[in-house]
Amino acid sequence: MTDYPQAKDLVILAADGQIEFAVKGLLTRNLSIGFREISFDIFVHPEKDPGCLLRCHDFLRPFYRQYAHALVMFDRVGCGKEAFPRESLELEVEKRLSKSGWGDRSAVIVLDPELESWVWSDSPEVAPVLGWADKSPPLSLWLQQNGYLGVHQQKPERPKKAMEEALRFAKKGRSSSIYLELAKRVGVNRCVDPAFTKFKLLMKQWFGLNKI
Repeated sequence: MTDYPQAKDLVILAADGQIEFAVKGLLTRNLSIGFREISFDIFVHPEKDPGCLLRCHDFLRPFYRQYAHALVMFDRVGCGKEAFPRESLELEVEKRLSKSGWGDRSAVIVLDPELESWVWSDSPEVAPVLGWADKSPPLSLWLQQNGYLGVHQQKPERPKKAMEEALRFAKKGRSSSIYLELAKRVGVNRCVDPAFTKFKLLMKQWFGLNKI
């Protein structure tokens, strides 16, 4: 840590409003995840995923004395380097952030392939939030019948497309508020996505309940 006081605990740079609202919802689940209540601000990069990948260090450089930690979040699909694995993209961006003044106080989460991979879990809360509370067939069966989910798959290979089509079929408009509601309602241990696991570990590492 640095020897100067920071005004707030965390600044988050998100690639879009869907990520922004999902994170806002998750940060209200601090006790369930295992970290204290924190002060934070969330910004959305005007250049979306490619901007977060290539220029987040420039965006966040002015804030490194104002926040204790920085977190960047964007989708792998759409960032411009889809051929690279999530981990290598995270490392690439984390190195640039470190050199821009953040040192070891920043981290990057690449959503693989996209944010919607966090949506699909075995939680009973998912279907009603997506407008499937009383639909027939059940959402999981509909996904299988329409080729979005294999019989032995836990989540669709194209999670965003599957969510968009499920919402369309349910006649429910896609909005950022859906991501906020899912983040507030779905059990935080239901999702085993590696990027989500990294998010939880970071929050506990930086702001654990035993840390002031």
